[in-house]
Amino acid sequence: MTDHAHSERVSSEKQPEIWTGRATNRGQWLLACAGAACLALGIDLAVETLWPSGILPLVMSIVGCIAVGLLILFGTLAFVHVAVKVDGDSLEVRCGHIGVPRRRILLSHVVGADFAPAVTPRQWGGWGYRWRPEQGTAVVVRRGEGLVLSLGDGRKFTVTVDNAEMAVRVIRDRLSPSGSTPV
Repeated sequence: MTDHAHSERVSSEKQPEIWTGRATNRGQWLLACAGAACLALGIDLAVETLWPSGILPLVMSIVGCIAVGLLILFGTLAFVHVAVKVDGDSLEVRCGHIGVPRRRILLSHVVGADFAPAVTPRQWGGWGYRWRPEQGTAVVVRRGEGLVLSLGDGRKFTVTVDNAEMAVRVIRDRLSPSGSTPV
């Protein structure tokens, strides 16, 4: 949240029953293309059998290209975007087109929610599902605003998502016993 938002009372508008947010990283598609190229090279090597050096180097090259291609392709496609949903009792984070990896955090385990104006992959050691002992766990798909949850066991969970300020308001509203956001 911006500095002035802390001093102002949040409007008394009714929060949505289910809040959804999303963040996308179009740059990950370039890495996915590199993975597809490695995969295509492995398939091309498998089809082209004119290797004068023997079968063992051919098999190793095919397996290596296909394995690297699949790892890059699926590893990057899993973090092209993230979808966040806050409902009455939980926050759910789903990554990529098939929603894996996925994390569901019950709001009863959350003690606080904060807005982070600038979450960067550099802070977390790259894109993806990250863990750092001093910072907690994060899902980082791009640079920008994010949501930071403080959990009851002392850990933190961070996720980059558009309109994270609204997510913080919705979560705080659900956490406060009277249904109004504290100032």
